[in-house]
Amino acid sequence: MTALAPHPHRAPEVRRAAPFGPNLFASVMGTGIVATAGASMPGTHVPATVVWALDAVLLAVLVVAAVRRWTPATVRDQLADPVMAQFWGAPPMALMTVGTGALLLGSDWIGLPAALAVDWTLWTLGTVLGLVTSVLVPVRMIGSGEQAASAWLMPVVPPMVSAASGALLAHHLPDGPWRQAMVLGCYALFGVSLFATMVIVPQIWQRLVRHGPGAASAVPALWIVLGPLGQSITAANLLAGVPVLPGQTAFGVLFGTITWGFALLWAAIAVVVTVRTARGGLPFALTWWSFVFPLGTLVTGTSALAARVPSAVFTGVAVVLYGVLVPAWLTVAMRTLRLWR
Repeated sequence: MTALAPHPHRAPEVRRAAPFGPNLFASVMGTGIVATAGASMPGTHVPATVVWALDAVLLAVLVVAAVRRWTPATVRDQLADPVMAQFWGAPPMALMTVGTGALLLGSDWIGLPAALAVDWTLWTLGTVLGLVTSVLVPVRMIGSGEQAASAWLMPVVPPMVSAASGALLAHHLPDGPWRQAMVLGCYALFGVSLFATMVIVPQIWQRLVRHGPGAASAVPALWIVLGPLGQSITAANLLAGVPVLPGQTAFGVLFGTITWGFALLWAAIAVVVTVRTARGGLPFALTWWSFVFPLGTLVTGTSALAARVPSAVFTGVAVVLYGVLVPAWLTVAMRTLRLWR
C-alpha cells in the first residue's frame, strides 16, 4: 500500500509516543541482569561494571520520567488494565537489580560504604513495592475472568528477587540476631514468590496446551516462567552462604538442582515455540525483554549452583548461557532504541 498524501488543508499528523508504562522498567531489569550475571563470569568484571553504570543511569532517567508523568489517575488506569497491571512487578525488580549491581560491581568505583547504602535503599524500596504488587495485582484479578498468562508471574516475582538480593546484604551484617532476622525474612520472601509461582505455572501450561501460545507478539512472554525458576535457584544458594539454620546448603543444592532441571525443560519448550513462531514472523515489541531477564536469572542460578557444587557441568552451562544472554540483550536493546527514536 502507498501512503496517502496529507490533505492540503489538514494539519500534519503528529507522531505520538507510546504510553509510558511500568513495562519500560523491564529494560532496566534486563540490562541489570547482564551486569550482575557477568560479575561471576571469568574476565567480564570490568565490562559488567560499565553495563551496571549504564543501567543505573537508565533507571534514574525512567524514575524521573515516571515522577513527571504518572499521576494517581494514571496509576489507577494502569492497574485497571489487565495486561499493564501485571508489569507493575517490573519497577521493584529494576530497583533491586541496580542495587545488587552496586554491591557486586559498583563498589569498585564508588566504594563499599556507598555501594551498601545504595543497595540497602533500593532493596528496601523494591521489597516494599514488590510486596504491594504481590497482593494488589492478584486481588485486582479476582473475578476478572481473565485467562492465565505468563505475565501473571511478573507481580509475584519481586519477593524472590528480594530474597536473592537480601542474601548478599546479609553477608555484611554482623553475626547475631540482625543477620538471623534478615536471612529468615529472605526465606519468607522466598516462600511468597515460590508458592505463588506454583499456583500460576500450571494454569499457564493448561492454557498453552488448550489454546496454544496465542499471538506472535505474546510468545516472548513464555520466557517469563524462567524468571522465578532461575531466581529461586539463585536465592536458595545465596542464602546457603549465610548459614543461620541447619541444612541450608543441602536445601540450596537439592532444591536448586531439581528446579534447574525443570528450568532447562521450560527453556527448551520456549525455544521451540519461539523458533516455530519466528518462521511466520515475530514482530518486535517491548515483550522481547522477556527473553533477557528470565534467561539472566538462569545464568545467575547456574552460577550459584556452581559455587556450591564445583562441577564442570554447572560452570560450562553458565558460560554458554551467558554467551547467549549478551547478544540477546544487545539485540533487544538496539531494537528498543530504534523503537523510541
